[in-house]
Amino acid sequence: MGTFERGIYDVVGIGFGPSNLSLAIALDEIRGADSSAPDGLGAVFFERQPAFGWHRNMLLPTTTMQISFMKDLATFRNPRSRFSFVSYLHESGRLTQFVNNQDFFPTRQEFHQYLEWAQASFTDRVHYGSEVTSIGLPPGTTVGSAEYLRLEIRDGAGTRVVDTRNVAISTGLVPRLPKGVQSDERVWHSSEFLEKYGRMNRSELNTVAVVGAGQSAAEITRFLHDELPHAQVFSVIPSYGYCVADDTPFANQVFDPGAVDSYYYGTDRTREAFWRYHSNTNYSVVDDEVIRDLYRRSYDEEVRGLNRLHFLNLTRVDQVKRSGDETRVSLVSLLDDESPELDVDAIVFATGYEAMEPSGLLGELDRHCLRDETGRHRVARDYRLVTTPELRCGLYLQGGTEHTHGLTSSLLSNLAIRSGEIAESIVGRRAETTPEPSLHPAEAREAG
Repeated sequence: MGTFERGIYDVVGIGFGPSNLSLAIALDEIRGADSSAPDGLGAVFFERQPAFGWHRNMLLPTTTMQISFMKDLATFRNPRSRFSFVSYLHESGRLTQFVNNQDFFPTRQEFHQYLEWAQASFTDRVHYGSEVTSIGLPPGTTVGSAEYLRLEIRDGAGTRVVDTRNVAISTGLVPRLPKGVQSDERVWHSSEFLEKYGRMNRSELNTVAVVGAGQSAAEITRFLHDELPHAQVFSVIPSYGYCVADDTPFANQVFDPGAVDSYYYGTDRTREAFWRYHSNTNYSVVDDEVIRDLYRRSYDEEVRGLNRLHFLNLTRVDQVKRSGDETRVSLVSLLDDESPELDVDAIVFATGYEAMEPSGLLGELDRHCLRDETGRHRVARDYRLVTTPELRCGLYLQGGTEHTHGLTSSLLSNLAIRSGEIAESIVGRRAETTPEPSLHPAEAREAG
């Protein structure tokens, strides 16, 4: 648990997952490498989880990362960083063995260990079990006169406040369930999978279903097929089978740091083309190896007459009804317009997440955050919310910027660069006599 000091921090991070962990690293390294950076750049982070964790409920055996190990917390920003994945391997005594694997993609379990290793260097600055409930102005100040913001934090000791010149919001994605579906002990979202599965008596899971067409859905389907050799496993897929993720070199350029500029400064047609042509690099797609493995399993069962892995293609869930231990799922098939029902012992919805939305935290300050013609927050290139001129404190977003910065906004691919840009902005604005948001010329004209 980090120490807490009264005073005005330069930045408070809300959430301490990979994004704000990378920001903590960048702030330290920028201060250490740049003699012109202001001394005493204070940062503190508040995380509502009781301990560090990153998608713990999806750390399935043998699952691997979908990005190169070099897209870690720091390497793309600073290849000499002591917080690189290679530094972690060296310190762990596994560098040689990892190289012998001849594989760019570590397991998720190992990457999670790397993240835990990195965060251990910042325990003096992180408060776990602490939730930021509001961001506002100090008492007796107005937006135009406020030199800092006041955050309220709720933890085991009650409610307290912290003051800061900048805020980096990284509250993560919000699990999404179909309308009318509620999570319980037998209806799960993928974000809670291993925890809920671990509570079950395996012998009671005779029929299970997984809903979704993406990587998580396919991996959970494979996991249940392995773990429950006695069970019927149904995969409910809204498309006509799984679609392969495009991870070829040219397509992967959409995750390059330079692609953020192309997207941010591009026209509406540019941005629309990014999503139309390249959403298949990440959204509702599955790695080729996983698709082929599931198909081989299905074919092998057909050969042996042991059909327990079932794929319900072009099928959606209409309703889930619970009665005691019985869960009845009403389906809608787009193949024949029939509405079959399925009785299951557990059902997993790998149906994705909603983007991070900061308005609830911002409260009254949200009135001073400018929005585009569709009602979405305007965000400067340095990931700072564009505000009215009188609000001088910085509000930075680590996520929720897909509409301004493109496909990598909630992904690890551009993590090191993004955190470095935010850190540079915070350091630069602290040295300015008039700290205003940095706007591209086109933005400045729009702000008028």
